Amino acid sequence: MAHTLMIQGAGSNVGKSMLVAGLCRACVRRGITVRPFKPQNMSNNAAVTVDGGEIGRAQALQALACGVPAHTDMNPVLLKPETETGAQVVIQGKRIATVKAREYSTLKPSLMAPVLDSFNRLSTEADLILVEGAGSPAEVNLREGDIANMGFAAAANTPVVIVGDIDRGGVIAQLIGTQVVVDKSDADLIKGFIINKFRGDPQLFDEGYQTIADHTQWRGLGVVPWFTDAHLLPAEDALDIASSPKDGGIKVGCLTLSRIANFDDLDPLAAEPDVSLEMIKAGQAVPGDLDLLIIPGSKSTIGDLKFLRDQGWDVDINAHIRRGGHVLGLCGGYQMLGKMINDPLGIEGSTGATEGLGLLDLSTEMTPKKSLTQVSATHVESGKNFEGYEIHIGQSEGEDRVRPFAKIADQNEGAISPDGLVMGTYCHGLFAADGFRRAFLKTLGTVRHSSNYGKIVEDTLDKLADHIEEHLDVDALLAIAKNGV
Repeated sequence: MAHTLMIQGAGSNVGKSMLVAGLCRACVRRGITVRPFKPQNMSNNAAVTVDGGEIGRAQALQALACGVPAHTDMNPVLLKPETETGAQVVIQGKRIATVKAREYSTLKPSLMAPVLDSFNRLSTEADLILVEGAGSPAEVNLREGDIANMGFAAAANTPVVIVGDIDRGGVIAQLIGTQVVVDKSDADLIKGFIINKFRGDPQLFDEGYQTIADHTQWRGLGVVPWFTDAHLLPAEDALDIASSPKDGGIKVGCLTLSRIANFDDLDPLAAEPDVSLEMIKAGQAVPGDLDLLIIPGSKSTIGDLKFLRDQGWDVDINAHIRRGGHVLGLCGGYQMLGKMINDPLGIEGSTGATEGLGLLDLSTEMTPKKSLTQVSATHVESGKNFEGYEIHIGQSEGEDRVRPFAKIADQNEGAISPDGLVMGTYCHGLFAADGFRRAFLKTLGTVRHSSNYGKIVEDTLDKLADHIEEHLDVDALLAIAKNGV
């Protein structure tokens, strides 16, 4: 069985996912067979796996850092928020239910079995499993039935390293406070700490670093400076998607929906030197000079259609089209572009029909069966091929599908309006294909330079591994994984 090390955080968004990805690549370069694992993740940005399921996007990136295909065992429990109080529960890649937060607390104790099942399978195929926690173990009110942090670590007898985010301030209290509030048996599993996201001269924190070590008796494993190229790697949280303003070039805007999902389509566009990407937030108007407006995927199509109208974006979209601007709807955004969304079973809430934006002649019916598949498609207009994936409920039919966006195995996919300005597709991940992306952008404006997106991501993972090797005691981390001390 593989050696194991768990990276937990003193809070949310402390950089655990990035550290695990960097450690994965660093270990691979040392000749170690490594696999990522996250018992429980909460994210609407999912990746479709080779075994036909879905996991969090961060674990897919970590799998890429390991040089292996993403698999559902890498993230056996995925929670996908649909409302402020409810989430879809995905177990080993398959949706099993949508539950309220209170209901999940009763479901949680039954989930340790599939979590350990997936973990044990992964452990047979690697030298090392790098486990990522979720949130913080300091949330001791969630300890009973926990599968995400110390509950898993105790069940799998896994040593833990705690990460603190110094960029937020209060990192000394974060780390010492974690030791104070967790049970002693849990605290005994913690073998060291890492300071992450430091800006400036790390020596200025020497005294604080020693204070943490003295109070906790944990081993200090390094101070990691801010990784400036982090924005070049796919983001898992929509809040981490940054606008990329550039002088001249093609201007693309994307609506930041309240339940935006599978927004990895945006990362390759943001990396393009001739594309200026703007994330349009709630309360902001759609800029009048956009060449392309993207309506992205959503975990709650009907709910986000209402959200879109509440912002007045439906009026802005019509004005954008009148100016000759293009619109691309992806997955849920594609469904919104049609005339009607029917939900006879109340899959997204109440039963009934909701009027769409009416920009494409098609209607969608929500169905219980979820489409989860990797696809190879051909863009009809350019003839360029791309690899992508579908992850949606609902089927769309209508007259505008006679003008498909793409072909999948000679079948029409997506739809285009008669004037060619409005396009929709269920395919995600299409912009990662350099040839297609370049051809698509040329229909919008001048493309002087173009990037090799796959190479950007691989080179950035290598830079991240270099960063990890320079600033962390990787030998000590591997010793903790091997010996538990």
